[in-house]
Amino acid sequence: MATTSAGLLPFRRLPDGGVEVLLGHMGGPFWARKDAGSWSLLKGELEPGEDAHAAALREAAEELGLELPPSSAPDLVLGEVKQRAGKVVHAWAREWPQPGPDLSRISSNTVEIEWPPRSGRRIEIPEIDRVAWFTPDEARRVVVSAQAAFVDRLVEALAE
Repeated sequence: MATTSAGLLPFRRLPDGGVEVLLGHMGGPFWARKDAGSWSLLKGELEPGEDAHAAALREAAEELGLELPPSSAPDLVLGEVKQRAGKVVHAWAREWPQPGPDLSRISSNTVEIEWPPRSGRRIEIPEIDRVAWFTPDEARRVVVSAQAAFVDRLVEALAE
């Protein structure tokens, strides 16, 4: 059965009228030297019976290790996408007021994985090993391919 995740795409407006989105780079040895396709929304799986929007906010706070900024307007609904492996991801966007989070303070929660695969050896890795701000064009280049739709939907919503 395909899993369902929910995530948040924080964004900030730039003085020149542009926008940047905050993405997380997936942690662990498999992703360590990868760039394109190795960045993601701040997201995670829903707990049984959990509201998807609440899960998105919980997961984003856990992956950043920081409190999210209060929302001055309702979070923008970005809909859902189905990723290549079948996972369905629901997403929202929230504006992060300037100056934004101190990225040096990011401290992701960790997860245990088997590494190398089928070795029986377990290691603990951060879910997200770093975060960065990206313009929409940069974000489309590095984000998990199905999630690029969320960047497009945010840009369209902000243009209206």
